[in-house]
Amino acid sequence: MKLTIIGTGYVGLVTGTCFAEAGHRVVCVDSNEDKVNVLKAGGMPIYEPGLAELVRKNVAAGRLHFTSSTPEGVEKSDVIFIAVPTPPLPDGAVDLSFIERVARDIAGAMTSYKIVVDKSTVPVKTGDKVAETIKRYCKAKVEFDVVSNPEFLREGFAVEDFMKPDRVVVGVRTPRPVAAMKQIYEPFDAPVLVTDINSAELIKHAANSFLALKISYINALSVVCEATGANVLEVANGIGLDARIGRRFLEAGLGFGGSCFPKDLSAFIKIAEQLGYDFRLLKEVQRINAEQMDRFVKKILDTMWVLKDKTIGVLGLAFKQNTDDVRLSPAIDLCQRLQKEGAKLRVHDPQAMEKAKAILTGVTYVEDMNAVAEGCDALVIATEWPEFKQLDLEKARAALTHPILFDGRNLFDLAEMEQLGFIYKSVGR
Repeated sequence: MKLTIIGTGYVGLVTGTCFAEAGHRVVCVDSNEDKVNVLKAGGMPIYEPGLAELVRKNVAAGRLHFTSSTPEGVEKSDVIFIAVPTPPLPDGAVDLSFIERVARDIAGAMTSYKIVVDKSTVPVKTGDKVAETIKRYCKAKVEFDVVSNPEFLREGFAVEDFMKPDRVVVGVRTPRPVAAMKQIYEPFDAPVLVTDINSAELIKHAANSFLALKISYINALSVVCEATGANVLEVANGIGLDARIGRRFLEAGLGFGGSCFPKDLSAFIKIAEQLGYDFRLLKEVQRINAEQMDRFVKKILDTMWVLKDKTIGVLGLAFKQNTDDVRLSPAIDLCQRLQKEGAKLRVHDPQAMEKAKAILTGVTYVEDMNAVAEGCDALVIATEWPEFKQLDLEKARAALTHPILFDGRNLFDLAEMEQLGFIYKSVGR
């Protein structure tokens, strides 16, 4: 089918590329001409494993095109996906100005029936607003349908998640677009759940908020484990083997971050508030998440006492492994808190250092992870990159002024670290 994706961020670029890989003809639209030119030249504005290769392959095959013209995208496609940002407002609500602007642009360019699909994460009832906007601004007065098709992509695993989805949610206002949506997703061999549009919009916020709850739960358990001498990894394995619970998202650490969970959690709380319900459970999830970082910083202060003029090495800047995304990254938050205590930082990340430089200043960026510890008083693991498990621990111990390692991601074995002579502080163990 002929598809257009408006927005080429983490969601839009992955969506358009994977649709092209499945055999559809795809036009990706972005208002940022510099980004479009980078993509046309074979460059990549983001890091996502496997994505660059698929973009090059599908551009070469003629199935994937890039443009800054929304009218061109609307004209060339039967189905138009909106994948623009929905950033948070100061009160936790969602800024829908990008959605509204794109809906107006689509309406102004429509001359025949189109299916307009909201791929962005939006509050419930947004589909109704998009439909009203298109009807108001469509001069041709043609028929159209608005569909909600939320994404469930994990940064760092987005290509895999898109190509092998657990489920595809399609929320509709009328039955008319259902067949086309099923045809689009037929190559992906996944169950398609067709719902009303309001239910589809709620599913995304409900899913992310539940996953955030699960992370905060295991982090709360990590406090109990430390207080009792238990091991949170063993507790997580024990409860995760229960099929009703599952092991995923039971990793104790610095708390969740990134552009999805914090934003979606705040948005869902605000949505519930506007509907007259005080979602206190989710407010507690937020509080636990914030306190987890407080506890980790206290652990560092309790061990090192004074941080002023001490040098600390930090491994990890991205909010999670396999991405260069530093938006609301716990690792960046940690670095900035250490700086406020007067510490000097030497930092490394396999992919995120360039993007981190825009928000994290006054630190020394180190290209080799095994060189970060040189001259440091302590070392901190802040992101769960698998590469960090290959850290030369003996070299690190020799390079450190004191053999202190704070592991915010529980990457190393307790007994091994003790045997190597480290003062080793992890989470919930």
